[in-house]
Amino acid sequence: MGIHDGHRARKKEQFLQTGLDSFADHEALELLLFYAIPRRDTNPTAHLLLQKFGSLEGVFSASVEELQSVEGVGESAAILLSMMHGLFRRSARTAANEKILNTVELCGKYFLNLLRHERREVLYQACLDGKGKLIVCKKLSEGTADSAAFSVRQVVENALVADATMVVLAHNHVSGVALPSESDQIATRRVREALRAVDIQLMDHIIVSDGDFVSMNQSGCLR
Repeated sequence: MGIHDGHRARKKEQFLQTGLDSFADHEALELLLFYAIPRRDTNPTAHLLLQKFGSLEGVFSASVEELQSVEGVGESAAILLSMMHGLFRRSARTAANEKILNTVELCGKYFLNLLRHERREVLYQACLDGKGKLIVCKKLSEGTADSAAFSVRQVVENALVADATMVVLAHNHVSGVALPSESDQIATRRVREALRAVDIQLMDHIIVSDGDFVSMNQSGCLR
């Protein structure tokens, strides 16, 4: 057993005993890289990744090409790290089962979690029953760094197919400011009127940015 094998065994045992709570970010990343880089010290690579992307979130949100630009990161490691982003999003969607989104706080918390790793502007539609239970959450669009176009007709069709009573929209602002733009307000009112025509309520439109959220309904933008 080489020096790196002994170190890996100790790190794995540490994880089995305490979970990730006892790990610094670079140590957690180092441990993950064990499974893509089998015979090399992954500690320097973990440090380089965090230096380049700023945080674990930044690492997991990076593209395969961006990750491979870091010394020591080959295709297998880049794919593994890039998969984490998609797995986080899938986990958040799976957690939608039995989710109740009948308050601004619950909606905000749900969409903060769903959108936290996005690097481009993305728009989601949550379809709810009359008690605020989440029936389905669908991605409507994914745009450039600062825009995400969508179809009002698609919003209505999704709600009808889900037999929804209420709808909540949510998107992120990558600019770091969670305030509704004029275009946000215009588009949201169009959706509200289209849903109203088929007797479905637009409950809210949540805007997420930099770990915070704004409710367009609560801020008076939907009145």
